[in-house]
Amino acid sequence: MSKNTHYRNCNLCEAMCGLEIKVENNTVTSIRGDKEDPFSRGHICPKALGMKDIYEDPDRLKFPLKKTKDGWEQISWEQAFEEVTNKLKDIQRKHGVNAVGVYQGNPSVHNLGTTLFSPTFVRSLKTTNRFSATSVDQLPHHLAAMTMFGHPALMPVPDIDRTDFWLILGGNPLVSNGSIMTAPDLGKRLRAIKERGGKVVVVDPRKTETADKASQHIFIKPGTDVWLLLAMVNEVLQQPKLNLRHLTHLVEAEQINLLKDLIEEYDINVAAAKTGIPAETIQQLAEDFINAGAAVAYGRMGVSTVTFGSLCQWLVHCLNILTGNMDRAGGFMLPSPAFDPVRPSKGKKRELGRWKSRVRGLPEFNGEIPSVTLAEEILTEGEGQIRAMVTSCGNPVLSVPNGGKLDKAFESLEFMVCIDIYLNETTRHADIILPPATGLEVPHFDIGFNQLSIRNVVKFSDPVFAKAEGAKYDYEIFQELTKRMQHDELPTDAGLRQKIDAQYSFTPEMVLDGGLKKGEYGLSLAEVKAAEHGIDLGPLRPRFPERLHTTDQKINLVPTIFQEDLKRLKTAPDTNGHLLLIGRRHLRSNNSWMHNSQRLVKGRDRCTMLIHPNDAKARNLVEGQRVAVSSRVGKVEIPVEISDEMMEGVVSIPHGWGHGRKKIKMKIAQAHAGVSANDLTDELLIDELTGNAAVNGVPVEVGALA
Repeated sequence: MSKNTHYRNCNLCEAMCGLEIKVENNTVTSIRGDKEDPFSRGHICPKALGMKDIYEDPDRLKFPLKKTKDGWEQISWEQAFEEVTNKLKDIQRKHGVNAVGVYQGNPSVHNLGTTLFSPTFVRSLKTTNRFSATSVDQLPHHLAAMTMFGHPALMPVPDIDRTDFWLILGGNPLVSNGSIMTAPDLGKRLRAIKERGGKVVVVDPRKTETADKASQHIFIKPGTDVWLLLAMVNEVLQQPKLNLRHLTHLVEAEQINLLKDLIEEYDINVAAAKTGIPAETIQQLAEDFINAGAAVAYGRMGVSTVTFGSLCQWLVHCLNILTGNMDRAGGFMLPSPAFDPVRPSKGKKRELGRWKSRVRGLPEFNGEIPSVTLAEEILTEGEGQIRAMVTSCGNPVLSVPNGGKLDKAFESLEFMVCIDIYLNETTRHADIILPPATGLEVPHFDIGFNQLSIRNVVKFSDPVFAKAEGAKYDYEIFQELTKRMQHDELPTDAGLRQKIDAQYSFTPEMVLDGGLKKGEYGLSLAEVKAAEHGIDLGPLRPRFPERLHTTDQKINLVPTIFQEDLKRLKTAPDTNGHLLLIGRRHLRSNNSWMHNSQRLVKGRDRCTMLIHPNDAKARNLVEGQRVAVSSRVGKVEIPVEISDEMMEGVVSIPHGWGHGRKKIKMKIAQAHAGVSANDLTDELLIDELTGNAAVNGVPVEVGALA
């Protein structure tokens, strides 16, 4: 009888919680928090137990599947690779390189092999029709980082372990374990702020789990945070003397004066009228932030995925900079990761909109065009029409606005290949599915989340189990596809074939070792592996100006694109008279990909519509009643949950459900189907500056079913 204890990071959300996994006879017997992990300190959330369920899931795919007239059949990897690459090449020869589209989902960044090796494959397709979850989530964060600090990946995070005042706008980090902020054990960290005499304020249309534990919660009308932030920045600029601390020489005085002129009309009274927050509350909030010893403002989904999302993220930075809380202990700070993918590129010109989407003319950013355009790029005929799709780690039918339209678009494709472990709402449209080994079968290293960590740490996770015989890792799949796309025909000569194969034989460990050695700590992968609980590299530290990638190594406080976008505020549409839809998240969910675990979906129905008692009464609705919710693009039927945690005039439906579609193979998820909020969200409702989806603040109608 063999018995082993394994230590690794959980990769099911951003928090990087350390796990202690006990295995007996090739079976997981327990998963606990690793008390010796210097970052998570023994904390885990319920999702960690889902790692066992994913590994053991009988619905998980392990070998290639091909759709036939008689259903799905398993085929060899060789046949799958040959048919996929031949078909993609054939479509591109007939219709041009842009006839192939690519969509990469959120789990991409949670998988080491995909993170490191999918970009080369995507480049091998030579298409400009690239899409990802970024533009349904965080594109405004990247735009603000690029235009203000010179690189889209330079996204500061709140130094919550040392702050005195944490302002949370449109985020629920107690449930998300961060989100653009890697922070395990958030509950204890939040309590610690209050215990040392600090304050936590949450501004949100819903009294979330985080708001319930905060010092203060303030309701705000969805989509209006931009006016609150403008008023707060305005209040800062009215102070007799600004204290930017060590940033004084990094921000031009002319830009401060320009900003003051640009926003002077957006005062507290304007903000009160727009947001529904009393003027005296806004005044007090601004004063508390200005006068705090160390303060940090943090804005997340509720201020990113709205029609003024980019302006909001810019103003969050302005608020932190102008109060001297950027790049300072207890404020907004940049992590210093051991493996740093942000390469030196000071002075490199980075732009928004190097090309535009074909149908609607939405701008490219960082090599991708907004995902709200995906369906129309497939369905609209003409030169450049997408006729084939590659999806990886994504379920856009449930994750992208107007999922019903995208469902129809995928059905119309000439060819589709999906790299995924499930036959789900999106992959059911595939002609071939290529499933990688996953979870406990793969090595793991958090490249993306070490860039967003509230403390500098590093850890490598070895696999707990060997992958199934004949299965392939994600990096092996991407390498083989890349090789075949880059070579019109592979040679039959063994020697030549061996030379070509050698060019595609790198492993994630080889890449990591090189990157770690080049990093500022000079670590080797062997050293990191030897520390099975991880290595604490210390608290966040000031990184400006050396970390800035702007041409002059200064902060660009007022980028031109935000100056121009302010003009849109004058013509913002009035949403009064409508109920406004927002999303919500649960601790046992992560988007759409955690719903085939019984332990994570058991209990009472979580896919309900929350509504304020007064709104329910006005529509004669009662608790538990099923209602029809409709928007411009669709309609769903869902049970009502009446709660005063909602702001009046706002309803909430959780994201990631909707497993009732036919021909999927996820038995547990189908038994807890729920409805998809993205059957209501509108692909035409966007942040016009970037094309990022506005999935919060969607006007809807709610009524009792006949």
